[in-house]
Amino acid sequence: MRNDHLASGERPLPDSARRPAVGERELIWMMALLMACNAFGIDAILPALDALAGDLGATGNSRQFVVGAYLLAAGFGTLVPGAFADRYGRRPVLFVALACYIVFSIGCALATSFDVLVILRAAQGFFAAGIIALPPAIIRDRVGGDKMARMMSLIFVIFLLVPAVAPSIGQAVLQVMGDWRWIFGAMALAGSIMTLWVYFRLPETLHQEDKQEIHLPTILRNMTSAVTLRETIGYTLGSALVFGGLFGFINSSQQLIGEAFGAGDRFPMIFAICAGCMAIANWSNSRIVERFGARKVSHAGLFAFIAVAIAQLYFASQPDETLWTFVPLMAANMSLLGFIGANFGSIALQPFHKIAGAASSAQGFLRLTSGAALGSFIGYVYDGTARPLALALLCTAVLSLAFVLFSERGALFGEKVED
Repeated sequence: MRNDHLASGERPLPDSARRPAVGERELIWMMALLMACNAFGIDAILPALDALAGDLGATGNSRQFVVGAYLLAAGFGTLVPGAFADRYGRRPVLFVALACYIVFSIGCALATSFDVLVILRAAQGFFAAGIIALPPAIIRDRVGGDKMARMMSLIFVIFLLVPAVAPSIGQAVLQVMGDWRWIFGAMALAGSIMTLWVYFRLPETLHQEDKQEIHLPTILRNMTSAVTLRETIGYTLGSALVFGGLFGFINSSQQLIGEAFGAGDRFPMIFAICAGCMAIANWSNSRIVERFGARKVSHAGLFAFIAVAIAQLYFASQPDETLWTFVPLMAANMSLLGFIGANFGSIALQPFHKIAGAASSAQGFLRLTSGAALGSFIGYVYDGTARPLALALLCTAVLSLAFVLFSERGALFGEKVED
């Protein structure tokens, strides 16, 4: 039978899926690299921001809008694909998102002014948001509970390898081709490869009985329930806050490392170290989360994050902070995000398997728009030191803890999440 190979706890694929069911390992790689197209779209351009700003006449911190516009628009864009994916299936909506990613990548490569580039980047983020919103829904179609947290952790391991190497790829493209525009060409190529893989290998995962009508009141009701349930809203807002701090680092990383610490030539390597630590942490999370539970692991990770953020703020407040204190502490906090992000997301999506597309869209919207706006603000107040970033990391983590306490009614380290 078609679904005999599925592991315990997985939902069988719908009978309408005409392609052979993709195995767990390939599904993890596919979903990870779909989401990684988004990360590549953000991080590959970072080493070229100086060249881009010079060519298009961008001044000061405004160069960060190339990243911030994409992130913020992607947050708003995640509201759209989920409802359509709950009605028409995951595959058609993914194809539309990938096509938009490719077309707007080419458009960015051809931009002749900074304002036009920022507009195109915003359009790319908005219309390609399905590559961010749908992978969690596809995983939720198959599994739930702590097994979903384990699979999402493995997805983040692979997904985070891309931001670890994306700046190096961007820098290599810039050096070989001599023009930052070719970096957007590389984005279009990556999107094309993923389109072919999804077309030939991903069957439809939405079950017929779970299809929802395209009816605005129904869509609004489903999305509202996904972001108002007390048991989950704290985890959605909590992850938005801690990842807002991460986005703040991404936005200001090129200036912070290159200007404040004078290590611009080592920027790709330093960025890779931080992202690589986050990937290792996600792999570690995948090994322990089914044993200890997503709540216990993520709550412990959040307390550790706060402790490291306090240390970051202390060293950032010293007049002679060096790269040797900044990088280990930043890498430590990015590692701790590996024990927070996937687990928070899985807990938040757990109650909504019948409306996983709409729920993933609504939660993704709240998470990405809040995180992107916060990250843009943190990046824009960069003052030549690591102090604004360190203070932001501490404040967002403490607020995240407050939201989690709200969802858990004051009781942390609860039982494992069941399907």
